[in-house]
Amino acid sequence: MPETVVDDQMGEMTHRERFRRVMHYQHVDRVPHWEFGYLEETLERWHEEGLPEQHNDIGSVEAYFGVDPTRHVPFRSDLIPPFEGKHEVLEQGEDYRRERLPDGTIQEVKTKGIKTIPHFIKMPIENRDDWQRFKERLDPEDPRRFETDYRELGRKLLRAEEPVGIGIGSYFGVPRNWIGFQNISMMLYDDRELIEEIVETLTQVYYRQIEEAVKYIEVDFAAGWEDICFRNGPMLSPQMFREIVGPRLKRVCDLLRRHGCTVIWTDCDGDITQLVPVWLEAGLNCMFPIEVQAGSDPVRLRETFGKELLLRGGVNKHKLAEGKEAILAELRRLEPLVQEGGCIPHGDHRIPQTVSYENYRYYIRNKLAMLGWRDDDVAQVPGLKD
Repeated sequence: MPETVVDDQMGEMTHRERFRRVMHYQHVDRVPHWEFGYLEETLERWHEEGLPEQHNDIGSVEAYFGVDPTRHVPFRSDLIPPFEGKHEVLEQGEDYRRERLPDGTIQEVKTKGIKTIPHFIKMPIENRDDWQRFKERLDPEDPRRFETDYRELGRKLLRAEEPVGIGIGSYFGVPRNWIGFQNISMMLYDDRELIEEIVETLTQVYYRQIEEAVKYIEVDFAAGWEDICFRNGPMLSPQMFREIVGPRLKRVCDLLRRHGCTVIWTDCDGDITQLVPVWLEAGLNCMFPIEVQAGSDPVRLRETFGKELLLRGGVNKHKLAEGKEAILAELRRLEPLVQEGGCIPHGDHRIPQTVSYENYRYYIRNKLAMLGWRDDDVAQVPGLKD
């Protein structure tokens, strides 16, 4: 038998102990059981195939399938005050609606068929004047960002049995959402100084939030998002990402590490391979959700970067639609990573509607076995009882 971090002689651990130990390649009673949610259309299908109707949101369905709980520190990185007002309908078609949002965005929304992200026609930031409307709402010292009593929350979470996390924001994904994919790609060359100013402003907001919280709260993980990669890699060069985002992200990661948080990830779809070295340089050491069909691969990442890299996700969600044999093959592909430690396997994005309810139940049952769950514990998971 290959060496494995799962040791059934360890005695039962809390969720927090289990998370901390597995992410430091230490022995555990079992590996944490996490998932990454479901599309609305998936839950609609599953309700027709046996999922109880009362389980109609991600949190409820994950609990039904025994997903381990986590705790999260409040993190206010939003615009204060937000742009307010009603969506102005500019055009109503047979299967779409074109509307203007309070921040100036003009978008087209599908009203029939599979729900997708809106098609953006005009973005809210096109120049420096537009940015000023946003910047004035991103004061890192705004007292409304610090309404949480971190001292009291720290006392409550000190003996929490669940791993405690905090946000780290998005450094290029948020500006991309405000400026638009094509526009920001051009702005990187036409007005890079403005991009730098936006990223620096966001960094200051994130840093001050985290700085205040970790004075009192012991956090086990920190989580951000970017979503700036596609099948062909990142939307900007790794070198440009290194220059613009790298030093700012490093400031935040260094702050977290000084306070004992050594598991830091960002959510980025697509092929992230080219950005992994940049993230590691900055101190971000966990990749998530490792979207396989888009070009990322947890096995290859571990082979390339070794135990310096932690992994979350990496189960090809599309394989879950192909039947039992494909599901088992996908789990076996990841099993050596699970045995080695530093890996929490789960779907590499929201589970799509192509996956049947029975296939998902089969996947969960066999994944739990791979994670080291005992048969009697598996039998207590509500979604697997029959």
